Amino acid sequence: MKLESPAFQNGAMIPERYTCQGQDINPELRWSDVPDGTKSLALIVEDPDAPMGIWIHWVLKNIDAGKRGIGENSKAGEQIRNSFGKEDYGGPCPPSGTHRYYFRLYALDTEELQANNIDDLRKEIHDHKIEEASLMGRYAKR
Repeated sequence: MKLESPAFQNGAMIPERYTCQGQDINPELRWSDVPDGTKSLALIVEDPDAPMGIWIHWVLKNIDAGKRGIGENSKAGEQIRNSFGKEDYGGPCPPSGTHRYYFRLYALDTEELQANNIDDLRKEIHDHKIEEASLMGRYAKR
């Protein structure tokens, strides 16, 4: 499975438009080579470099297995509360330095995940994951 974005290449800087210093909207994401047997998808966007530990920027579950992307400033599936305390996308906003932001897409063998928080969702993903794809972007405030 492959995850990419027309907004930035893997390992490259995320454009300001998708951060707290810009429009704070999600970038377009596209995926391909979804494995056979996939019944739904889930997406977690996180910053492992946050001073307080992993910071969750966006969580989507129960994405239709037939979808092959998410448009800019849109969503798919059901959202779960992130570390900002909201269910919508929260763009990169590091307090200092350059942080890494991982967009992780999971192909799952179940149509519906029940979890309503990130910890329970991670457990469900672990139990139902067929395959995983990731895209990493970086960002530092100006």
